[in-house]
Parts: sequence; structure tokens; C-alpha cells
Amino acid sequence: MWVSGWARRVDRVTILVFGNTGQVGIELTKLEGVRSLSRAEADLSNPDACAKIIRETECVAVINAAAYTAVDNAEEDEAAARVINADAPAAMARAAADKSVPFVHISTDYVFDGAGETPFAPSDPTGPLGAYGRTKLAGEDAVREAGGVYAILRTSWVFSRHGNNFVKTMLRLAESRDHLTIVADQHGGPTPASAIAAACHSIAHQLIEAPEKAGITHFSGAPDTTWADFARAIFEENGKPVTVEDIPTSAYPTPAARPLNSRLNCNSTRITFGLERPDWHAALRNVLTQLGETP
Repeated sequence: MWVSGWARRVDRVTILVFGNTGQVGIELTKLEGVRSLSRAEADLSNPDACAKIIRETECVAVINAAAYTAVDNAEEDEAAARVINADAPAAMARAAADKSVPFVHISTDYVFDGAGETPFAPSDPTGPLGAYGRTKLAGEDAVREAGGVYAILRTSWVFSRHGNNFVKTMLRLAESRDHLTIVADQHGGPTPASAIAAACHSIAHQLIEAPEKAGITHFSGAPDTTWADFARAIFEENGKPVTVEDIPTSAYPTPAARPLNSRLNCNSTRITFGLERPDWHAALRNVLTQLGETP
């Protein structure tokens, strides 16, 4: 089938992916049956154009891996973040519903307030602390209200060999410093982007066959840890002689408040989709090997 405005044939089994330059989007491009759209092809700041692409493309599912993720910048430009994180997913989810194809949308631990120490379940009350979390929660609400088959996959602390992330920041700092102060009172599960991509791909296929599995689900790496201990693991794995000093979040102020508790209860993902939490230690070793950062 030839799609209007596209100089290429689109396979009937295509999973249409929005966002191919982010950490998860890059990993999705490696998977079978994926047609990944660049920002030039599908700009989420133009929600109607994104919805039009879905309506004109023969596909079996849609995955949205694109988002406004500049957490601190969102505090100053919430309107722009809302267009990309809420308005665009709303338009895309409605278009997917009109085509009767599943829509998989990636969300975040920032929709919670980070209180307590118990891992957040998908059904727990939300309470974002800042603009980024508010816009992502608005996107979740819009996807649910679109009326189609959907999965909202909340995740946390994404890392990979690509883009900007905590692992690459630590490696960069280790080039010139042998002592770092790292926040130790924020808890969560570092999650490899490759595992998130594989989970979204699997969930999309499962929703095609079993639409009753639709809903909100959680997916994060195991075991839960702190940023400080994650940093120690990075330096231990790559043999950097860097010492890490624990500090509280209050000692490292940022424009946007960070949730202290980003632990996610992923039981429903295991039960419903058969997906286990990925081992971030093993994934970290793989990423460091890919980056040439193992001894």
C-alpha cells in the first residue's frame, strides 16, 4: 500500500513508532516490524499532523516513545511541555482508536509525589510535584479517555549508550574528578532503554491479540537502589577510582522537585504481559561494553 505523502511502501505488519532519536526510540528502531518516525517526519509540537500520519498509515499498532523530557526546563515552559506530553498523545490516541489499533504510550514515575517507601502500584493515587509530571499525567488521562485499546507504561531512571543519561554523566565526570557527591535519598529502579523498547514491542503485539489486557502498567529495573549506589556500581564496573559521597536531595537543589520514592510495583506487568523486571546490573555491563568503558 502506498501512503499519501510518503515515498515508500508500508508493510501491513508495521508498528508505527513516534520518536526515533530518544533512548527508547533508538532501541525500538532495532526491532522487527517497526516503522520509526523522526522529528522531521512527525513533530509532536503539531499534534494534528501526528494524528494524520496515523490515519494515513497502514499499521497494526502505534507506540509513542517521544516526549518533552527536560524536567527542569518544563518549569519555565509548561505550555510547550503540555503540547508534546499531553496534546500530542491525545490526538494520536484518538487516531489510533479510530483505526482500531492499540496505542502504547510511555510515561513516568514523576506522576507520583514520591512519598513513603512502598513501591507505587498502577492504581495508586497520583500527585506530580512539578510541570513535567503534570503534563505527563495529563497525557495519560487523554490516552485513557480516547476510547481505544491502550497501554500506558510508566518507567523510571532510563539509561543506555545513547543520548543524555546518568550513566554517561558519571563517566564524563569521572574523566576529571576522583570524588563526587551524589544524592542518596532518592530511590528507584534504573531501567535499560533496550528493555523498555522490548517491553513496548511485546505489549503492542499482545494487545492486538488480547485487547482486554489494556490499561496502565509499570516497568522498571531491579533491584531498586539510590543514585549514589547506582554511581558506585558504574565506577566499580568500569574500574574508575572515583569515591562517592552521599548527600541529601536538599543539598542539590534543582528547579523541578524530584520524587524521593520512584519505586514502581511491576507485579501487574509480570502477571498480565509476562514481562519480568530487567536486571540493571547486567544491562549496565552491556552498556559500558558498548561504550568501550569496561576494563
